[in-house]
Amino acid sequence: MSRSIIELRNVNIYQGDNLVLSNVNLSIEKGEFVYLVGKTGTGKSSLLKTLYGDLELREGEGWVANHELRTLTWKTVPFLRRSLGVVFQDFQLLTDRNVNENLKFVMKATGWKDEGLMDEKIAEVLNKVGLKSKGFKMPFELSGGEQQRVDIARALLNSPKVILADEPTGNLDPETSDEIMQLLFQICRDYDTAIVMATHDYMVINKFPARTLKTENGKVIDNASVTIP
Repeated sequence: MSRSIIELRNVNIYQGDNLVLSNVNLSIEKGEFVYLVGKTGTGKSSLLKTLYGDLELREGEGWVANHELRTLTWKTVPFLRRSLGVVFQDFQLLTDRNVNENLKFVMKATGWKDEGLMDEKIAEVLNKVGLKSKGFKMPFELSGGEQQRVDIARALLNSPKVILADEPTGNLDPETSDEIMQLLFQICRDYDTAIVMATHDYMVINKFPARTLKTENGKVIDNASVTIP
C-alpha cells in the first residue's frame, strides 16, 4: 500500500483564467517534512490552496489524505479539511475567548459533540505543544511564540494526516522560531503526520534541513537547493 498522503499528477493550477503552475507532479509521504519556497507571486499560496480545497483543481489528478481533489464539492470540502491541520502566520485566534474556548470552538465547528472527549483532546494537544497550564489564558496574555503553539495545537485537534503551515515562523524572533521548528519536526515524527511548510526564512531551512520544493517560472522544482540570498 502506498504511503503517499499527497499525490499530484500532471496538475495545472489556475488563479482565475491565469495558469500559475503547470505540469505539477508531486508525491509526499506520511510523516514527511517538506518546505515550500519561492518568491511572492510564483504560485506558493495557490499550491497550498489547491491542497486545502480552496482553489478548484481543473486539470490533472490530485489526492490529499485519500480525498480526490477533482471531485470535491462544497459539501465534501469540510471532510477534506477535517483530515488537514492548517497553521497560519498570524495565528487567527479569537480574541474574545480563552485558549480552551478557542480550541473548543473549532471542535464544535468540525462535528465534535461530547464535552468530556473535547476536554480530553484539548488537554492532550496543549500538553503536546508545551502549554499544559495555559488553557485559561486569553490570547493577549500569551507571547507570540505561545500564540503560535496554540495555533499548532488547534491544527492537531482532528488528528490530521497532513498539516499545511503557511509561514509559521514569519512573525517570530529566531529563538522562538527554533522552538516552533523543533515542535513541528517532533509532531511529524510522533504522529506520522506529513507537514508542508511555506516559508521565506532560509535561515530556518539551513538550520533544520528537509526536502524543499520551489515554485519558479510556473513550475514546482523538487529537491531544490536553497542558498541564503
